[in-house]
Amino acid sequence: MEFTKTPGWLDWYAGPSRPAFKLPAGAVDAHCHVFGPGAEFPYAPERKYTPCDASKQQLFALRDHLGFARNVVVQATCHGADNRAMIDALVHSHGMARGVATVRRSVTDRELQEMDEAGVRGVRFNFVKRLVDFTPKDELMEIAGRVVALGWHVVIYFEAVDLPELWDFFTALPTTIVVDHMGRPDVSLPVNGPQFELFVKFMTEHPNVWSKVSCPERLSVTGPKALNGERNAYRDVVPFARRIVDTFPDRVLWGTDWPHPNLKDHMPDDGLLVDFIPHIATTAALQTKLLVDNPMRLYWPGA
Repeated sequence: MEFTKTPGWLDWYAGPSRPAFKLPAGAVDAHCHVFGPGAEFPYAPERKYTPCDASKQQLFALRDHLGFARNVVVQATCHGADNRAMIDALVHSHGMARGVATVRRSVTDRELQEMDEAGVRGVRFNFVKRLVDFTPKDELMEIAGRVVALGWHVVIYFEAVDLPELWDFFTALPTTIVVDHMGRPDVSLPVNGPQFELFVKFMTEHPNVWSKVSCPERLSVTGPKALNGERNAYRDVVPFARRIVDTFPDRVLWGTDWPHPNLKDHMPDDGLLVDFIPHIATTAALQTKLLVDNPMRLYWPGA
């Protein structure tokens, strides 16, 4: 089956550099994806974009190149609620990957149990309108109520301007909640301004809320340019991510977001993204919590 990639879509960076930062032993890339390959795992008819293929073999090769030990593979919106590509990656990871699925109300208890056995540990609710169609909140709440019995969590993806509207729904969810990419703050605004303060309040008042301090390449205004030869790109995102890591060290995660869906201005060097980490988690203790302790507690409890 042939798929035509969305015009302007950039392919993932095929020659990532070797990071200067040495990851702690057992580090987890807690947010990444697989796309297809489309000939084997077709993209959803209702998708908003068609990506480049990005296979499990390529993901695992990147894991090894960067120095990670494990992955958390998040279901991509281009696959809709067909989780086969993601689950296939989990099955072939030899226990070194966990997954976050997208499901509909029609999913059966047997299907949920089979996903759990394959390594799925959460479901994702996407509220970014340009990426997905609206799903009624009562359906999402019903799904959350069903997966809590499995010990799963809910991953939420939204943009900062929509947090006030979504606050009541989010705070009513009965599970642990993991926010993608700090709720996509506008980093041209002050780190202590009203928009980001609301997100900090959200995490402060609700101890079941975690955050991924990932995707500086999506949030940055200054971009990937490093100064004076230093591998310190996306520096305008640093104060935001560092604040979350410092304030909530036991509830933060980090991931590459490989293969970086729907980017059109530049495709990041994943080695450079790893070198972003010590600028936001500034001590060995914080780095170990961010990259090892927290993801292991959430995705491999008891391991």
